[in-house]
Amino acid sequence: MSYQTILLDVSDGIATLTLNRPEQLNAFNVAMMREMIDAFDRIDGDDAVRVVIVTGAGRAFCSGADLSAGSDSFDYEELAGSDPEFAAAKASGTEGESKVTRDGGGLLTLRIFRCTKPVIGAINGHAVGIGATMTLPMDIRMATAGAKIGFVFGARGIVPEAASSWFLPRLVGISRAAEWIYTSRVFLAAEGHEHGLIRSVHDTPADLLDAARALATEIVTNSAPVSVALSRMMLWRMLGASHPMEAHRIDSRAVNYTGAQRDAREGITAFFEKRPAQWTMSVNDDLPDFVPWWDEPSFE
Repeated sequence: MSYQTILLDVSDGIATLTLNRPEQLNAFNVAMMREMIDAFDRIDGDDAVRVVIVTGAGRAFCSGADLSAGSDSFDYEELAGSDPEFAAAKASGTEGESKVTRDGGGLLTLRIFRCTKPVIGAINGHAVGIGATMTLPMDIRMATAGAKIGFVFGARGIVPEAASSWFLPRLVGISRAAEWIYTSRVFLAAEGHEHGLIRSVHDTPADLLDAARALATEIVTNSAPVSVALSRMMLWRMLGASHPMEAHRIDSRAVNYTGAQRDAREGITAFFEKRPAQWTMSVNDDLPDFVPWWDEPSFE
């Protein structure tokens, strides 16, 4: 797939995915959804990629859904009748006995959720609606001081999408999530930082990207790729666990597996020899047989 709405660059083990509709403030549309999902497929298939950074071109991260259809922008039936690209997406994304059209933002966030590489959101400007919710399954979010964030769905007469009713309360707690969603308030990155949504706030987009790359490089340099992939699965999947025994079962299997592998021997040897480790295992070839240990739910 050739990309029209995003850019994808890979260097030094870091994939940088840039939303690239700057004249439209990177407004999210069907093409962007498809291209981002394809990019994450490529990223997972490329063992040279160790970490992902997602950012935006121009002065916005993502201003939200593309509202060029006016008052019908969220009416799937109307859009399917007037937009051939949306009609195709609707046909391919209609599932279950009820024939409900799947939310495009949710298709994207579920794909990011399944990614085997750490994902850093570098929020270089406004992130509103899907621009905010697409960042929720990313592991770490960083932002510029001037970035404004808003879960504005109530102000548009709709509801939170992109599975954000699952992600957001787990990140900031139910009370804060409820306040932001019920009020539809747009707030600065500093408020997101205060409540744990944003890891750090930076003066300029250049400072932000430098900090994101420094953090990504730290992951690439310090940690084995299979260890990081398994850790990401464990952390996110355990958010829904009913008892710590579920984590203990997986911890035990994962420690038994990784401890007997060559990367564990290399990590210990490098520690004693006071040198950087040289990892040789790959996510695509060396995950244990018990992955996945979960049942992937279907859309019904």
